[in-house]
Amino acid sequence: MEQGRPHPAVPRPRTGAPARAPLPDGASARGEHVHGEHTHGECGHGYGPGSSSGGVARRMPTRYSVRGQVLDALRKALVSGDLIPGEVYSGPALAERFGVSATPVREAMQQLVVEGAVEAVPNRGFRVTSRSAHDLAELAEVRGLLEVPTLLRLARTVPAVRWQELLPLAETASSVARGGDRAAYAEADRAFHRALLGLGGNRQLVAVADELHRRAQWPGTGVPARCAEDLVADAAEHFALLEALAARDLRTVETLVRGHFTGAVC
Repeated sequence: MEQGRPHPAVPRPRTGAPARAPLPDGASARGEHVHGEHTHGECGHGYGPGSSSGGVARRMPTRYSVRGQVLDALRKALVSGDLIPGEVYSGPALAERFGVSATPVREAMQQLVVEGAVEAVPNRGFRVTSRSAHDLAELAEVRGLLEVPTLLRLARTVPAVRWQELLPLAETASSVARGGDRAAYAEADRAFHRALLGLGGNRQLVAVADELHRRAQWPGTGVPARCAEDLVADAAEHFALLEALAARDLRTVETLVRGHFTGAVC
């Protein structure tokens, strides 16, 4: 763990009973209140705020369940390194940490099993998947096969003004990068790339590319975590890429995109 780093958001299960870590956006201890909406238990079905008796809004399910909030928190812990590759985390220990019942934690962890981030360990919990530099290189290669030809095609057809409209996303990513928060930057980086690919109009491609991008953001075993300087340099490439796309400089576009996927580390 880096020196001077605050206590991890998700502790190792072998430690004592730590203080509870709040869920994002104000979820309650047992999931009865999410984003100002009342829910029934962990499934997240409830009523919208300000709904009147008998109205349609009263029967609307919660848009963002406790399971979803736990999943987001766990994904951020993966990116930040608070969930350590090779370590086993028990569902009850994580549930106690987040102040929720074990069910939404188990459901969130099962989703991470599907995504390849963790693996189930019978009678123990879930082990964070250990990935090598080779695994990360394979993800970068697959992303290149999808995104490079797509962006080269779009560079030939999309007007320059459309690329300029994405500047606010690049600026947001740059601002977050300067703060050094790897988890927050991961979200901003993916938002920028979704917008790039979204100009092609292929929603399935955007979804697949975004999932590959998410997996590429999880740290690997023996692979140094990206430091603040790396994040700032990575964010700067967004501006250079938008400029090359607007200028229809195909060679520079391809060079920037392939280099962006591999990202330097400290």
